[in-house]
Amino acid sequence: MNYTHQSLFVSGSDGYHTYRIPAIIVTNNGTLLAFCEGRKTGGGDAGHIDLLLKRSFDNGHTWTNQQVIVDGAGDTAGNPAPVVDRQTGKIVLLFCHNLGDGGETLITQGQAPRTVWMTSSQDDGQTWADPVEITDSVKRPDWTWYATGPVHGIQLEHGPHRGRLIVPCDHMVGIDLNRQTDPYHSHLIYSDDGGQHWHIGGIAQNGTNECTVVETVDGSLYLNSRNYVGEKRRVGSWSRDQGLTLGEGCWEETLIEPICQAGMVRYNPAEDDQNLVLFANPASVNREQLRVKVSRDECRTWDQGRLIHAGPAAYSDLVIAPNGLICCFYERGDDHPYQTIAFDQFDLEWLMEAKA
Repeated sequence: MNYTHQSLFVSGSDGYHTYRIPAIIVTNNGTLLAFCEGRKTGGGDAGHIDLLLKRSFDNGHTWTNQQVIVDGAGDTAGNPAPVVDRQTGKIVLLFCHNLGDGGETLITQGQAPRTVWMTSSQDDGQTWADPVEITDSVKRPDWTWYATGPVHGIQLEHGPHRGRLIVPCDHMVGIDLNRQTDPYHSHLIYSDDGGQHWHIGGIAQNGTNECTVVETVDGSLYLNSRNYVGEKRRVGSWSRDQGLTLGEGCWEETLIEPICQAGMVRYNPAEDDQNLVLFANPASVNREQLRVKVSRDECRTWDQGRLIHAGPAAYSDLVIAPNGLICCFYERGDDHPYQTIAFDQFDLEWLMEAKA
């Protein structure tokens, strides 16, 4: 059995007050790319926020120094949502932008802009193209708040749209222009040309928000969403047309949450015949007790999971390293959840050994 822990981004170090919002992918060349927001002067969701990256060429054992992918230049560049085009090796990174003094409340009141952008890398994350705005393609005029990810996207492996890129997102519809009453919705966006052009896909039910997606073996998509309606539990939604529409969601009674983002990934190394889906979130009504849970039946049911960190924890993402180890990249602390972004690795044997 194998388990290691690293503090990959430590708040207060390297020129940033707080690091938040982790997302992670593995490239065609086997490089791990760990993205996050670097919040310059405070811990809030607006202000001077840069998008940062660290890379690992040895399955997460060592990492490069952090590099700035997008400089907020006093404004907010956030919500990293990376996806890899396996056919070309191109890495596409979607993100959002708003004014440093125009945070979510002003955006939902229609008094400040929130735009959607894309950059990309052809060299395993070493260099990045100038960002291009894609707001008009993925955000409807009556949507106020908008968020890409923040978690990795996927590329479809089955069905008539094999190769389609899918990124989970969320938005608010500006009905009352009131953050407390306007409806939130998770939604999908997709690209059929390697990230050149993007389109709005399925939209989930009212109350859903930040979300994560996985493809099932029959080519369906399972979307798992943060939820603001009813009890503190996740919502699961299904797309049977490869992301174009989403059916009515269902309560995931065993996936308790404190209203928080979560991560999900398929575990299916080439040398292993197990076809599992892994899910990570703070399995509590508070932002604490981060667990990784396993589904053996294509996201229909989940086990009780294994505890990763008993203390404060929040956002997370999951990826499988080239050596088959499971990587959990997540917000963690002793006093509050935003002291570090940790990178923990473990094998399937450790995950399945004991549910504590």
